[in-house]
Amino acid sequence: MKQITGHTGLTGLFGSPVAHSISPMMHNASFEHLGLDYVYLAFDVGTDKLAAAVDGLRAMNVRGFNLTMPDKNKMCELCDRLSPAAEISQAVNTVVNDNGILTGHTTDGTGYLLAAKDAGYDLIGKKMTLLGAGGAATSILVQAALDGLSEISVFSIHDQFYVRAEQIVQTLNERTNCKVQLFDFEDDSILRREIADSYILTNGTSVGMAPNTDASIINDPSFFHKDLIVSDVIYNPKETKLLRLAREAGCPTFNGLYMLLYQGAEAFKLWTGQEMPVEKIKELYFS
Repeated sequence: MKQITGHTGLTGLFGSPVAHSISPMMHNASFEHLGLDYVYLAFDVGTDKLAAAVDGLRAMNVRGFNLTMPDKNKMCELCDRLSPAAEISQAVNTVVNDNGILTGHTTDGTGYLLAAKDAGYDLIGKKMTLLGAGGAATSILVQAALDGLSEISVFSIHDQFYVRAEQIVQTLNERTNCKVQLFDFEDDSILRREIADSYILTNGTSVGMAPNTDASIINDPSFFHKDLIVSDVIYNPKETKLLRLAREAGCPTFNGLYMLLYQGAEAFKLWTGQEMPVEKIKELYFS
């Protein structure tokens, strides 16, 4: 049992709800494994109380904290500095506190790219077709463009995220060498065309997540080609209908479980300067 002392550093998670989060287990097991004197706790804090909570953490000089829904966008306004990815996506899921200076990062996109690498795929210099323009999809889009994918075709319905997606796509085309295009979901022929020469297809939406496991954005297996990698940010169920259809069509697939692991690992590294023992955490919580 870990001994909490007067020297123990605090890290944690803000969001609502947070009771279901695996992050406290991941981080506390990592601290213990490496002999680091930190503890990680989850706090149910919505956007209405976020500024007050952040002021408290700043005053207490906590090392850092994570944010999940609905706090990621609001946190941008409360940081002193933002990483390039956080600034472009206007979302923060990790904050590092350096003597009262709060720097906001978004590690979700990095988590996705590391999960792809873990699955055996190097996406740099390749083309991606990305489904969705919400929070998870935006993080993937921004980090993938910054890290050096050659081309990303984003498909979104005309919802509340579409205008923001247009602005982000414009910014990425100005600031990176990645060719980013935004398309409307309504035209299947364009979606089919963009997938045809893509290295990877990524579902960044919640379509297919439990309990609605019969849903899939793509239901026609002819959209897939045998060299296409198909991935999903969803990890419950472990194999979505999209991934099942792709697998049956002969495509390699991977789900969003390790994206969750690696976004946490990136936050851990930002706070401690050390690598999270991911193989140990896989064994404990992801097997």
